[in-house]
Amino acid sequence: MKDMIVTAAKGAVIGGTMLIPGVSGGSMAMMMGIYDKLIMAVSNFRKDVKRHFLFLLWFCIGAGLGMLIIARPLLRLLEIFPFPTQFFFIGAVVGCVPMIYNKAKVSGFSWHVPIYILIGMAVVALLGLLPSGQSGESAGGAGQLVYLLIAGAIAAAALVLPGISVSYLLLMLGLYDSTMAAISGLQIMFLLPLFIGLCVGIILTTKLLDNLMTRRPRATYLIILGFMFASVLEVFPGVPPLSQWVACLVCLAAGFFAIYFVSRE
Repeated sequence: MKDMIVTAAKGAVIGGTMLIPGVSGGSMAMMMGIYDKLIMAVSNFRKDVKRHFLFLLWFCIGAGLGMLIIARPLLRLLEIFPFPTQFFFIGAVVGCVPMIYNKAKVSGFSWHVPIYILIGMAVVALLGLLPSGQSGESAGGAGQLVYLLIAGAIAAAALVLPGISVSYLLLMLGLYDSTMAAISGLQIMFLLPLFIGLCVGIILTTKLLDNLMTRRPRATYLIILGFMFASVLEVFPGVPPLSQWVACLVCLAAGFFAIYFVSRE
């Protein structure tokens, strides 16, 4: 029972922070030390249905509660204190770096290390070059259905991969405002194909990641590290006013040490 409560609590943190622009749900899962378990539970679901179902159920319950309870205060903090809040998240991402580096099992320096990290950073940077607002919604009928299915599959990759924000990716696809309106208005015909694409994308992405983590753990975790380094640049709000430097530095340190100690094995 204790493990289930812990899983739900971590899910609440992930769900609550995932709605913040620029913050990746995958990154938060990595920081909470639950990322590998989530990948394994989805990709190997049929191998132990009962155990994986209970794990995912408690995680989803926590994530749902987090979206309802934690997200609004965090978004309010971001609105009132944008610089300190963003610096807290930057510190949290950096605090997770030692854990990911250890998972990569790098025994010594090799030229492969910076190459893999740069590949991860380049992927996130290339996503940022996508023209925003180019949506296939205007196609209507079958065209819109196919576009929403594909968009859901792409959004799934953002949910699974650390360092990539779902809200940012939806914005790039021209679907952020439409999706938010569809959720608030319960527009089933819009949400259903998006949800189907999301589920298919999550299954395919987690299967691929599980295989990569098993067969090529060093390369996989170093590329993920690149994703997260790039996410710091995405979250960085710019140079704060001089009057807020102390608060930003305190929040940066608080975020770092909070995640550093939580993620230690």
